[in-house]
Amino acid sequence: MKIKVMVAAHKEFPMPENKDLYMPVLVGATKNYKEGINYQRDDEGKNISLKNPNFNELTAVYWAWKNLDADAIGLVHYRRLFSKGGKRELDNILNKEQIEQLLDKAPIVVPKKRKYYIESNYSHYVHAHPKEPLEITRDVIAENYPRYLNAFDQVMRKTSAHMFNMFIMKKKEFNQYSEWLFDVLFKVEDKIDISEYSVQDARVFGFLSERLLDVWITTNNKKYVESKWIQLGNRKLLTKVLSLIVRKFGIRKTKTHFQ
Repeated sequence: MKIKVMVAAHKEFPMPENKDLYMPVLVGATKNYKEGINYQRDDEGKNISLKNPNFNELTAVYWAWKNLDADAIGLVHYRRLFSKGGKRELDNILNKEQIEQLLDKAPIVVPKKRKYYIESNYSHYVHAHPKEPLEITRDVIAENYPRYLNAFDQVMRKTSAHMFNMFIMKKKEFNQYSEWLFDVLFKVEDKIDISEYSVQDARVFGFLSERLLDVWITTNNKKYVESKWIQLGNRKLLTKVLSLIVRKFGIRKTKTHFQ
């Protein structure tokens, strides 16, 4: 099986040694390229590289969808990768044999769910970002993909999800997911104005897609298997926990479809 796992990066960073399996991809390549970065660029072939400030690592997904030929395609990040668990080091990430074993069980590999406990997926989003894009996403799905609406509402009410835009999928599933995902996101893009958003909030379509993977999996009853993952470097766990608590209790709640 030919497997390509893209490692999305916006700068030079230590990368996995197995170059046949792991493919470093420079996202937003036109802007982020510096001499000596020998990664696959996301601005070659058919691409949306210039949308990287708003689509984040999804510019690598789009590039792969339109240009990459493999039996299975995956996406991880330069600091966040699938692993066997344990030490947070590059030599502890999944190898080809381990990925093939997972894909023998299911056509989709996703990271173990992130659990929020005191937050739903919806409240976690709107406490951190403007809520309009998420509400418009629901409208787009209701109008264009009504079969997905029930799953969307279910996912929004849950307190856990497969996050980070990380996955490995067999080519059939990858193509199906990419076609649906980008159609939804481009329709949302046409309906919202992000010109006044902060740099962080302008990364909106990457944030939305994190919530849409489970919607697609649930609606299509896709079989998947979960994998452990590691994050390299300082995870700043205390800062993240405190930020979650502040967002949870520091913002007035409003009634929505998801409560």
